[in-house]
Amino acid sequence: MNTYSDIQSTLGNDAESLLGFSSPKIPKEKIHVPSDTHIDDVFSMSNRSSDVQNNLKRLFSHGRLSNTGYVSILPVDQGIEHSAGASFSKNIDYFDPEKIVTLAVEAGCSGVASTLGVLGMVSSKYASDIPFIVKINHNDFLRYPNSYDQTMFASVQQAADMGACAVGATIYFGSVDSKRQIQEVSAAFSKAHELGLATILWCYLRNNAFKIDGKDYHGSTDLTGQANHLGVTLGADIIKQKLPTVNGGYKALNEGNATFGKYDERMYTELSSDHPIDLCRYQVANCYMGRIGLINSGGASGDNDMHAAVKTAVINKRAGGSGLILGRKAFQKPLEEGIAILNAVQDVYLCNEVTVA
Repeated sequence: MNTYSDIQSTLGNDAESLLGFSSPKIPKEKIHVPSDTHIDDVFSMSNRSSDVQNNLKRLFSHGRLSNTGYVSILPVDQGIEHSAGASFSKNIDYFDPEKIVTLAVEAGCSGVASTLGVLGMVSSKYASDIPFIVKINHNDFLRYPNSYDQTMFASVQQAADMGACAVGATIYFGSVDSKRQIQEVSAAFSKAHELGLATILWCYLRNNAFKIDGKDYHGSTDLTGQANHLGVTLGADIIKQKLPTVNGGYKALNEGNATFGKYDERMYTELSSDHPIDLCRYQVANCYMGRIGLINSGGASGDNDMHAAVKTAVINKRAGGSGLILGRKAFQKPLEEGIAILNAVQDVYLCNEVTVA
């Protein structure tokens, strides 16, 4: 297991800034900090049935992070979202559904998220061994020219029939098709709760207008925070969001004669700063002050994935998030290297010296 010193070493030059940060704009006392009693503390007063709560407990009580209040989820839906060849050429083992689930099991993940086809192919063998999260909609990525839309590939009933504990869905907020996606996902999440399944929303932004003067505001904390707020309104039990990298999306989109949404200057002066933990804390605040767990995504695989993964985990944890959902940095490597990265992320959440800021 990686110690606090190991985490410091992995962070390198980022260690002091991230581990020493102690003055967030939104105080820790204002948010619901993850704990081993979070499901009982928060959801017992909600409209979630006992079956939904039990499936959330099933997810939060599995793997190396069992009963810590945190989750580590392996997502492998990239075979559809990014194309199978592009996703699995680095390690062809993961064309095979069983290899995907095996990685999650051997790495001690809380659950595995994938497509109806992938999880259905091995559900009789593994659905009782590790919580399944069935992703029910996808961007098929074969239309020309490429467009960003999400189509329902599976039903909630199919997920329930294979023994899944949760369903996942994506909404591209800001896209031309977002209104239909919101309606479809709202109906699917209502059905999931009716059947006792938990719900996880891939809460993404998609609009070329969010790229202004060479700066990409798809990762802006003000815009992603509002996407989170829409997501929890739809009944998501967990929000998956990209780690914010910038701020000021609303302000940039309102320059000149343009008008977009509404914002308050205090969002930038009193509720956040340019520190990555503050940026992420604002995302947590928009998940009903942490009542709904925020899990940040691991992002694409690159040159120094161990550093990037641990850094993201530290930011998420210290901001008050509930864990990481990391895929490509793990499955695009040999098995042992993938397990090592997932374990290093989990060790951040297991390390008592890495505290919520």
